[in-house]
Amino acid sequence: MSVVDRYLTEFDLPTSLSGLGELARNLWWTWDADAKALMADIDPKRWEAVKHNPVALLAGIDDTRLAELTDNDLFKTRLHAIVTRFREAMATTTETDLGERTAAYFCAEFGIHESLPIYSGGLGILAGDHLKSASDLGLPLVAVGLAYRYGYFFQQIDPVGRQVEIYFTNEFGMLPAALQCDDTGKPLKIRVPMPGRGVDAVIWKVMVGRVPLYLLDTDLETNDVGDRLVSGHLYGGDEDTRIQQEMMLGVGGLRALEAVGIRPDMCHLNEGHSAFLILEQIREATRNRRMTLTEALAEVSERNVFTTHTPVAAGNDTFNVGHVRSYVHELIADTKLDLDAIMALGLDRPDDPHSRFGMTVLALRGCRFANGVSGLHGRVARFMWKHLWPDLAEDDVPIEHITNGVHMASWIAPEMDRLYRNHLTEDGLDVPNETYWRLHEGLRRRLIDTVRKRIAKQRVRHGVSPTAVADAASLLNAEALTIGFARRFAPYKRATLLLRERKRLAALLNDPHRHVQIILAGKAHPRNEQGKDLMQEIWNVSQDPIFQGRIVLVEGYNIALARTLVQGVDVWLNTPRRPLEASGTSGMKAAANGAPNLSVDDGWWCEGYHKNNGWIFGEGADSQDPDAQDAADVEELFNLLENSVVPTFYDRDETGIPQAWVEMMKAAAMGVIPEFSSARMVDEYASRFYAPCALGV
Repeated sequence: MSVVDRYLTEFDLPTSLSGLGELARNLWWTWDADAKALMADIDPKRWEAVKHNPVALLAGIDDTRLAELTDNDLFKTRLHAIVTRFREAMATTTETDLGERTAAYFCAEFGIHESLPIYSGGLGILAGDHLKSASDLGLPLVAVGLAYRYGYFFQQIDPVGRQVEIYFTNEFGMLPAALQCDDTGKPLKIRVPMPGRGVDAVIWKVMVGRVPLYLLDTDLETNDVGDRLVSGHLYGGDEDTRIQQEMMLGVGGLRALEAVGIRPDMCHLNEGHSAFLILEQIREATRNRRMTLTEALAEVSERNVFTTHTPVAAGNDTFNVGHVRSYVHELIADTKLDLDAIMALGLDRPDDPHSRFGMTVLALRGCRFANGVSGLHGRVARFMWKHLWPDLAEDDVPIEHITNGVHMASWIAPEMDRLYRNHLTEDGLDVPNETYWRLHEGLRRRLIDTVRKRIAKQRVRHGVSPTAVADAASLLNAEALTIGFARRFAPYKRATLLLRERKRLAALLNDPHRHVQIILAGKAHPRNEQGKDLMQEIWNVSQDPIFQGRIVLVEGYNIALARTLVQGVDVWLNTPRRPLEASGTSGMKAAANGAPNLSVDDGWWCEGYHKNNGWIFGEGADSQDPDAQDAADVEELFNLLENSVVPTFYDRDETGIPQAWVEMMKAAAMGVIPEFSSARMVDEYASRFYAPCALGV
């Protein structure tokens, strides 16, 4: 049986513009600067209205505009060049460590672009960057996730500073997604056993360059009302919903690949959400090849890789044992497997009556390779899970590390990218400091303009006076030292660390000769009231006349805003309580655009920091007393700001250029681009983990 891609939205485009439809169907355009600019130029206002979704843009384009584009020779020349480059990229064959073998990458979320909102934050954005680099490298990779009908949530901040969650419906037929059908046109379906029933899912395929991403969708009339919501909300619902989602991702994901004709040679579990796939692999081995549980586990674990992303205990999914037992019972009903023996695979202390079923534990037991996402995180992970290997010394616990990276083409500003390509040499960045500085100033102004527009829209929604709305146009200072902070609002990330010293902060931000301002963004999980309280505290401080216009909290954090922030800030601030930040890829993105990091000695910064590319504080301090650690860190942070960061930024020569600062900007960029790219990261996964698993060596 062959598999047919069926798009639910068709384009009626003239032959000379047909390449637009081809580009819209593949997310390759999201990391090609010329392609992005071309899409925006089709209809700039509508481009914003459809949230940068080219499928929706082309589906609603009017005949008048089509006629204008058809007569625009320059536009058609640009289109032809981009389509030619796209086709060449898709047709290129590359030798990789996997040879002809296929790797399958499973993740609960994928943050590829703001037009496909099936992501929450760092985990998803890392997964998106992984797929993009796999495409660039020609790695034979396929990916599996869920087609969330309502995604995560769109964030608003109400007039008193509380987060408001708004859910929009993802219409996959209006996205670059192809329904997978058989050769008669009937949608392919897979079924996953659940207690007392089966839950069906159809399969959507999204092309990310050369990498297909398969998304499972349970919003079907053949499912009960509750089961239609298995693929409803990302990280939503109760424990029952989470187990169902993770069964669908792991078990359903393998079945979906088989349905489209793919039998992967190895699987990469990006976090523990997909670990039930190990049980599906065991089920197949024992049912089809009469293996014992011990034999099956030994075989399947040889072709699996697991990446853990959290050194925070609460970040590792665990479930009630009896609850999981009812699901696993259904899964292995057609085998002779012992249910207790299967359940023991997820129990880190099987003799403890209070033990919960851990997805990380199951993944560690069912994978040949396991890794953390930075050197420090690897060490922390070995400490966290050493009890699973009681006979081994902590340093010998089989959890390695591959430090995360970011997809440079997705995050470096196009203007900066062109400068790098024209001036990067073996000896570094050979460009005058003035040129580099003026380009960055333009990016900062673009950031400030974006923030002003967002704040104006927010004020309109809040019903403030027309004068207050108009005042947003002059909010912030386009020439001031701009510090950026954007991440999930979890208490351990300490978004309010600077607020511990209000008077000192006020003096720093209100210096009439050396203006400083802070732009903050990020989301709190809908059920994380502590995170929402932190956000509200920042909001309240930002409304205080002492800080107004100096501290700004921006709502609606998404990939688009993140991109503008990392490209435009002067300094990237990172304040987690060490050692609870596994990696912290946002700092890599900012550094690639020339923004030095001002960060705790945690995550990737332990490896990325050098004396001339930013600042580090809290060196090596893993305090057991959070209050003492906070006090020490905030003191060191203010000392750096007052005595190094601000003076260096405002130390200008006769032409107005901060020469020492620009040298630090260059060092930040040149230090991160080669070493902390997702190309290096994916290549490392392929050579160290994927190839041995896929080739059986």
